[in-house]
Amino acid sequence: MTQATAQGITPNTPKTGAEALLIALKNNGIEWLFANAGTDFPPVIEALAGAAPGTMPTPVTVPHETAAVAMAHGHYLVSGHPQAVMVHVNVGLANAVMGVINAASDNIPMVVMSGRTPLTETGRAGRRMTPIQYGQEMFDQAAMVREPVKFEYEMRYPEQGGVMVSRAVAAAMTAPRGPVYLSLPREPLGAEITPSAPADVTPRPPASPAAPDRQALAEAAAILSKAANPLVICQRGDTDGRLAAALSALGAQHGIGTVAPFVVRNLLADDDPANLGYAPTLTREADAVVVVDSPVPWIEALHAPDPAVPIIHIGPDPAFSRMPMRSYRSTLAITGDPATTITALTQAIATPLDVLAKRHAALAKRTSFRAEVRQDQIAQARRSDPMGAEWLSHCLSEVMDEDAVIFSELGLVPAALRLKGPNRLFSNPHSGGLGWAFPAALGAQLARPGKLTIAAMGDGSYIFANPVACHQIAEALSLPVLIIIKNNAMWNAVRRSVALAYPDGAAMRANEMPLTALNPVPDFSAIARASRAHSAHVATADALPEALAEAVRIIREEGRAALLDVRVAVSDAH
Repeated sequence: MTQATAQGITPNTPKTGAEALLIALKNNGIEWLFANAGTDFPPVIEALAGAAPGTMPTPVTVPHETAAVAMAHGHYLVSGHPQAVMVHVNVGLANAVMGVINAASDNIPMVVMSGRTPLTETGRAGRRMTPIQYGQEMFDQAAMVREPVKFEYEMRYPEQGGVMVSRAVAAAMTAPRGPVYLSLPREPLGAEITPSAPADVTPRPPASPAAPDRQALAEAAAILSKAANPLVICQRGDTDGRLAAALSALGAQHGIGTVAPFVVRNLLADDDPANLGYAPTLTREADAVVVVDSPVPWIEALHAPDPAVPIIHIGPDPAFSRMPMRSYRSTLAITGDPATTITALTQAIATPLDVLAKRHAALAKRTSFRAEVRQDQIAQARRSDPMGAEWLSHCLSEVMDEDAVIFSELGLVPAALRLKGPNRLFSNPHSGGLGWAFPAALGAQLARPGKLTIAAMGDGSYIFANPVACHQIAEALSLPVLIIIKNNAMWNAVRRSVALAYPDGAAMRANEMPLTALNPVPDFSAIARASRAHSAHVATADALPEALAEAVRIIREEGRAALLDVRVAVSDAH
């Protein structure tokens, strides 16, 4: 028996505030600590160095804050488990804010922690010792993230670390899920926990999801039972694929298809009869619409359903109460877990046989039409010089096996992909914080070693990703992701927004539209080679399949990341 055990102290008994914090993270299921540490974290680093094996999350050094948050984001998308992020005081938190906004937009639970300049000048172990600790003081540091997070708290005493973490994780995992924030002054992190005020590191469960109201379900079922052309709109599912299965069953039993406009996470396999693709214009053809946990189901000025069409909203917060401006019409709003609610609705609907036959025929016709359009677009994109993004998207889906996933940030055309199931495509959140796809793919690769993980992004998004930092992470952690750069030497999202606002304006007539060109384009391949990744330029459509095959071979056989810099035409559509 060791002396520590004889005294009633186990490796899981925290002695300082930092130890309580870290042990509680591990006890709450957090395996990884994506960290960009600063001078405010000596107690955390000391605790990690002295930790017994398996008692604290595994620390990962991430050389940029936005990458750290995106790695936690990507990890959750493929694992369903929240992770933790640690950054420096105010300046570090400022760099992390964009990622936190992305996580909030995508309902991603994570624990975001930052240091806090010491509060004292004398008398305590964590007191101020350097000029920077004065320069980084703020009246309200948490204000930078207060709006996007679900919960925030500043640690005051060492024994609070465990309870604070347990409450934060429970809040993050309670629907609608999202990030939480903890501010960590150095004094309580380094202070000793006394026997009179012991730390509690016991996990707290999240709240169970709300059950859908039976009367509301009956009203929704009545609307959908008599509709000739009902439609489901859904932009994201759950990490377990439960909602995808529920929507597939709804389609099979009642002939109600699902469209995913402005998709964030794909729901249905490409060949599922209920899959209506991604066209937002389908809303104008429906005579009843079900909106499932979709913050932006359509653009009101372009795709709004007829005013007479009943609209049913379903989700953990169907009113999206945290969105300041959202005025979508609602006939009925049902609070509940989306998968559970859709399953209950499927059981409650009574579709007449003649109506069911017509619905299934309409779904089959739509599926056939969608396939024809896709083939035409892919063929045209292959003939284009430079190639179109549809050809790039098609070729990527051809190298994807059953387990492969893609993180796409303004890089691909979802309609040109052939996805084999739900949660194969993760697109940038509607918040639009750039530089997300590459580090998110790294987090996913960490969660799924040995599986093919692809990051496809525009040239501008690659620059925003802090590629030197991301390639260093890939090499340091042996994360062989496939990186695809859609290189059109253009801030094309900006150019398209100008074209939409001023289609006949001076900017569209200019030889070069102001503030949109990305020339000269950097040598992206050279950046990748600096971290020993495979890299290649792809200039023609016919060269792309072979280049992709070689990149995948290197990933699988050599365990190295691979980057393809692909020359792609500028498009008005994507």
